[in-house]
Amino acid sequence: MALTALSALAATAVFTAPAQATVFDQGISVKSRVHIGADGAVTLSGTYHCRQASPGGAIQIKATLVQDNVRLGIGAGDAVCDDQEHQWTARSKPGFDLGLHEGSAKAVAELQEIHFGGGLLPRAVDTVARDETDVWVADHR
Repeated sequence: MALTALSALAATAVFTAPAQATVFDQGISVKSRVHIGADGAVTLSGTYHCRQASPGGAIQIKATLVQDNVRLGIGAGDAVCDDQEHQWTARSKPGFDLGLHEGSAKAVAELQEIHFGGGLLPRAVDTVARDETDVWVADHR
């Protein structure tokens, strides 16, 4: 019983990481300003650094904007993992009117390690770095 409780406590300590958390010297941040372009596309950006993914894996960037009851997830593509700091940008497709507007919101940026198991579908996805930030959405429509 004590071993089970200790395991649960250890798992909680490992998986409750603060903003700008890093695992194995990997990190990501999101800028505090988000833009809605004249075409309606939403753009988030920031920086990241990471080490090479494990064999059979890849590192990708995922960005999410949350405002009122709207949640917009945008993939920012594959990360270059060479221990250097890089810029990232995530841009939604133009023309979607989800009800996003100028004002405050939350943005989340994640570095995700995708593990493949021999097929085309991922076997597992692990978040290796995460940043959650209050942002300002600037509407340029």
